[in-house]
Amino acid sequence: MASPEQVPDATATRLVAEHAYEELRDRIVTLGLPPGTVLREDELMGEMGIGRTPLREAVKRLALENLVDVQPRRGTFVTAVEAADIQNITEVRAELEGCAAELAALRLDPDTRAAAEGLMREIEELANPEQQQRLMGLDERIHRFTWGAAHNPYLAQTLERYFTHSLRIWYLVLDRVPTLGHSVHDQTQLLEAILDRSGPHARTIMREHVLAFQREILTAFSKKVT
Repeated sequence: MASPEQVPDATATRLVAEHAYEELRDRIVTLGLPPGTVLREDELMGEMGIGRTPLREAVKRLALENLVDVQPRRGTFVTAVEAADIQNITEVRAELEGCAAELAALRLDPDTRAAAEGLMREIEELANPEQQQRLMGLDERIHRFTWGAAHNPYLAQTLERYFTHSLRIWYLVLDRVPTLGHSVHDQTQLLEAILDRSGPHARTIMREHVLAFQREILTAFSKKVT
C-alpha cells in the first residue's frame, strides 16, 4: 500500500501530465508543432517546466490518438495529415455527431434549453461574418454543447478525439477556406430542432453540417497540396 506521502505525489504527477497533454495537443492542433515536427524531450521539458515522466505520459496519450508517431530508435514525430484522413474522420464524425444531436433533442432539459437559447442569441449578434477565428470558436462551442446535452460521456469523449483531428486539418487550410459565416448561421436550425425536441431533424441537420464543412475543407486541402 502506498504511503500517505506517495499519494499526493502521484496525484500531482497525473495533473502535470494532464496539463502537458492538453498543451501539446493544442500546439499540434494549432500548428505550433506542425506535421513532421520532431518532439525533443529536453526542449519540451524546459519550455513547459515539467519532468520527464509526465511528459512521456502525455506523449503516450497523443500517440494513442494518432497525433504523434513514436518510432523506436528514430524519435517521436507529429503525425502528417493526408487527404484520406479527412474522408475517414468525416465518416465517423457525421454519424456520431448526428447521434449526439438527436439525443440532445430527445433529452432536452431546462439547463440545455437555456444554453441553446444563449447560443442562438450569440449567432444573431455576430457582427462580422469574416472573423474566422471567432466563428470557428462559436461553431466549436455549439458542437461541444450538443455533446454535453446528449448526456452520454462515452459519446462525448469519442467525439472530442475526432473533433481534435478536424480542427487540426482546419488550421492547415485556414487561409483557403471560404467564409465560415454561413456554416455557423446554419447552426441556428440545429439549435431550433433541439429546442423543438425534434430528434430525427436535429440528427439530419448536424450530419449535413459536418459533411458540408468537410467538403469545403477537402477542397481547400487539395488546393494546398497541389
